[in-house]
Amino acid sequence: MGHGHSHGHGHDHHHHHTNNKKALLISFLLIAAFMVVEVVGGLLTNSLALLSDAGHMLSDAAALGLSLFAIKLGERKATSTKTYGYKRFEIIAAALNGLTLIVISLYIFYEAYHRLLDPPQVQSLGMLAISATGLIVNIAAAFILMRGDTEGNLNVRSAFLHVLGDMLGSVGAIAAALFIYFLGWGIADPIASVIVAALVLMSGWRVTKDSYHILMEGVPEALHPDEIKPALMEMPYVKDVHDLHVWSITSGVPMLSCHITISAYGEHDVILNEAQTLLHDKFGLDHCTIQVEREELGCPSHHGTCN
Repeated sequence: MGHGHSHGHGHDHHHHHTNNKKALLISFLLIAAFMVVEVVGGLLTNSLALLSDAGHMLSDAAALGLSLFAIKLGERKATSTKTYGYKRFEIIAAALNGLTLIVISLYIFYEAYHRLLDPPQVQSLGMLAISATGLIVNIAAAFILMRGDTEGNLNVRSAFLHVLGDMLGSVGAIAAALFIYFLGWGIADPIASVIVAALVLMSGWRVTKDSYHILMEGVPEALHPDEIKPALMEMPYVKDVHDLHVWSITSGVPMLSCHITISAYGEHDVILNEAQTLLHDKFGLDHCTIQVEREELGCPSHHGTCN
């Protein structure tokens, strides 16, 4: 009987990691600085679209700060009690960000409902100037975050979606300000808020669902156990593959463990090496723990009755 473990880290992963930290830090500083301007502006102009956008910016600043903290915490080395280190905190941060987006969108719906019933007087020119500046700030922050790993890292993607939702909020506020100024439609302010809230709700739901999947040890989207098992079964002298598990510690760090039963003619070390090479080359799996066992002896951990 025996176990094998393959483990690899690439330069590309380190490059993404550094880019993610820089992108999050610069975006955090941009968003936090303008948030104060937008809060004051929203109060002075009496605009819900601006205030909801400011509230979203507050959550953006918190989300970006939390994401940055999660990456820094994830750099800490594994310990005897945290054998995988702290990388999973990035997913917890993403889940918190997603839930925050959902709560904010529901609050905006609530406020917009009351304003639809009684549209307030809004200072459209001040609202237009502040929301236009906010759009520029959000575009800059989104562009910076796009230089990070928004596809592979759920934590960075959740922060990016926060900023994207806020950017749409600025667009909505600009449109509402123009309608109010040229047509006198005070109702445009809460309508713009509702549209933005709907978009924010969808983004929040997606991030929360994806982070929940990882926290529940779900199979990574790009991997399929029903393809991995047959590939291992095709190897010479392999009689069975069981107890196959595929999951992620955090975004971009998939893991696999399984038992491989071999015939009496198979060489343990050769098959172990071939299995690890196959999983790396065909499925991109660097973190694999494989237990190789002889067919005639059965599976020791289940007294010969592995499923």
